[in-house]
Amino acid sequence: MKHEKLTLRKVEVRPVSLPLTRPIVSKVGEFVEWPLILIDLYTEEGIVGHSYLEPYIRKSVRYLMPAILDLAEMLKGQPVAPFDIYQKGTNSLHLVGREGMSMIAVAGLDMAAWDALAKAAGMPLAVFLGGTLGPVPAYNSNGLWLTPVETLAEEARELVDEGGFRGLKLRLGRDRVDDDIAAIAAIREAVGSDMKLMCDFNQGLTLGEALHRCHALDDQGLYWLEEPIVYNNRSGYVQLTRELKTPVQIGENFYGPRALYEAVVGGACDYVMPDMMRIGGVTGWLRSAAIAGAAGIPVSTHLYPEVSAHVMRVTETAHWLEWQNWADPLLTEPFRLENGSLVVPDRPGNGIEWNEDVIKHHSL
Repeated sequence: MKHEKLTLRKVEVRPVSLPLTRPIVSKVGEFVEWPLILIDLYTEEGIVGHSYLEPYIRKSVRYLMPAILDLAEMLKGQPVAPFDIYQKGTNSLHLVGREGMSMIAVAGLDMAAWDALAKAAGMPLAVFLGGTLGPVPAYNSNGLWLTPVETLAEEARELVDEGGFRGLKLRLGRDRVDDDIAAIAAIREAVGSDMKLMCDFNQGLTLGEALHRCHALDDQGLYWLEEPIVYNNRSGYVQLTRELKTPVQIGENFYGPRALYEAVVGGACDYVMPDMMRIGGVTGWLRSAAIAGAAGIPVSTHLYPEVSAHVMRVTETAHWLEWQNWADPLLTEPFRLENGSLVVPDRPGNGIEWNEDVIKHHSL
């Protein structure tokens, strides 16, 4: 049964935390578990939209959940219209700011609203947005943290085998540049010179350190250098992008389309990789992708592989999808990998349905 319109009845949020198979070891900290907020948007017509948020830190869950519910209460009884939800949500935040947890709360509701509408239409989200189903080229981001160099070769082989990947992400920023070079060499020896290596510093360097380190790595054949310095040092990124031969990748910390626009027109990067919860969900992504497309800037994704795969199918300059399976245990049917790509399934909505047994076991 298809509905011409949906009306928001209520929203429920549930916190969970999952253990990580390969703990995160990065310049911004170490994590052995991964907290998530599950969002269920109920409509008067019986359609339920699903989405999730990944707030990194367990303590942030207690602040985000009330923000999501407050926004939902404001929208109760109104049409499920994502562009309106996005606009009303962001407009309501003028006095407290449209970044940080405020934008994240809006993004969570936005993704659930798009799922509900696509379900009501009986279409996969990618098709509902005007695209088609199919594979999205992906790289494996499940490991290669700042762990001992001697462990990286075997781990790199394991990561390739998880889905026939042709790209891997490794983290850099060890105390000595020679150790970063040794890490790259170990991985290259294990997986071959054709493997694309996306390298992430997780904002761990000062500008001076980044200039020294990135110039030293500029002849290593790396696919990109991601976030060497703190995300809001725009002038520093302009300098790095101008000086380096290796492309500079930023964007997971863009809060809304305007931040992406400013980075692109300011020459602060070669590539962008918006994050669904910070860019403003599907609505924020669509507006940002149009800006990047007009500028000819390749667009990759950050986390959220399920929803991201759908929007990549309608992104003009779609580049690479970051694949990690941290949320897979919560899903009744995780998306399938095939020849290094994530395949968008032929299921209504964004393809997310909850495994309630796992949720119950890992509930916070």
